[in-house]
Amino acid sequence: MSVTSMKTNDDKRVELEIKVDAETFEKAVDAAFKRNSKRMNVPGFRRGKAPRKMIERLYGEGVFYEEAVNNTYPAAYEDAVKEKGIEPVDRADIEVMQVGKDGYSFKATVTVKPEVSIEGYKGIEVEKKVAQATDAEVDAELSRMQAQNGRVIAVEGRAAQDGDTAVIDFEGFVDGKAFEGGKGEKYPLELGSNSFIEGFEGQVVGHNVGDEFEVNVTFPENYHAEELKGKPAVFKCKLHELKTKDLPALDDEFAKDVSEFDTLDELKADLKKKAQERHDNRSETETENKLMEAVCAKMTVDIPQCMYERRIDEMVREFEYRLQSQGLNLQTYLQYAGMELESFRKTYAAQAEAQVKTRLALEKIAELEKLAATEEEINGELLKIAGNYNMDVERVRKIVSPEDVAHNLAMGKALDLVRDSAVITEVKEEAAPAEKPKKASKPRAKKAKTEDAPAAETSAESAE
Repeated sequence: MSVTSMKTNDDKRVELEIKVDAETFEKAVDAAFKRNSKRMNVPGFRRGKAPRKMIERLYGEGVFYEEAVNNTYPAAYEDAVKEKGIEPVDRADIEVMQVGKDGYSFKATVTVKPEVSIEGYKGIEVEKKVAQATDAEVDAELSRMQAQNGRVIAVEGRAAQDGDTAVIDFEGFVDGKAFEGGKGEKYPLELGSNSFIEGFEGQVVGHNVGDEFEVNVTFPENYHAEELKGKPAVFKCKLHELKTKDLPALDDEFAKDVSEFDTLDELKADLKKKAQERHDNRSETETENKLMEAVCAKMTVDIPQCMYERRIDEMVREFEYRLQSQGLNLQTYLQYAGMELESFRKTYAAQAEAQVKTRLALEKIAELEKLAATEEEINGELLKIAGNYNMDVERVRKIVSPEDVAHNLAMGKALDLVRDSAVITEVKEEAAPAEKPKKASKPRAKKAKTEDAPAAETSAESAE
């Protein structure tokens, strides 16, 4: 292999012309012949017994060239990239230029990592918001724990109200006709959970067990089913059962039942400690984000769009893996969310852009400051990974590249340098009011009998 030319095109993509020598190519052609000869008919010869020259005379001299090229150009391209010291950030476009007995040449056009310049990344001034955990947060968490440990009991002698679980039959009609997916039987609907179309649950409130009634709603304009968007609908319903939760008393016995503590005061103290840790972690993350925004603003770079798209691809795959762990898939999720894949990808655009810029900035700082991981640090990180996944460290070495570990550690050192040199001013803020606890409802995607007609729209954050 040899690189015969290298240039940067007007679109800033690098173009390599690469020559594969005759010897390498001939070996690949011969290997292709041996793999394919048994499938070729040559008069006067049994399958697989015809000489290569006879096959080439019958089928053409270049009958094995395409396969030989396909089997050799990837390695030739990788060698060329290493030789020229470029770092591709996207797949290369390959164009075969000339093929013959003397070998072949091809053109590889690829987007490479952009040049980065940065200065002024030390001594950055930022504000750090700090908050103290409050008793209200503790009370809210206790309420959530109380709801989780409540006993479900039947409601008798009164009508349905918010917070109850109403077991209902329903069938939806648009323009007087039942529509697909609009029917459910003995569906447990938590009133006030907003899991059905806006207005549905409020019309169940006030009804008694045994009541048959109608619910009138309008499908939202962004509903996932095109034929139902913005349409008024009537649901014929029957209320079979009413259930509610009998909540346990908040006392020492409750603390013993739900935690490792013997008293309610000890449990409260632990909850407050954990709330403070959440505040501190959030504060550190926000401050770090502010620092990196400031660093990226001091960076000069022309980032190709493909780098953003690749990061979005990775983020979508990560999201899909999380869905799969919940027994869902991306297609079903998008259907319930009323989104197309392209619009869903756009929700990650800003985050992907920030991450790509941050990575480029930290890589450049590590280069300028000559920050590198020691062998001891690399081995320590590999041991940490092995411990986290309960794997042998040697197996981890086969899965995780030590070079990648070293690279990430160097970027971590760059971030430490930025943070340690920064001028950080702490500003006190009031903790956000604690949200009232909500009863958890099961994902609608898992309820085969109920379909999806009255379901509320979901957000991307809900599955994360």
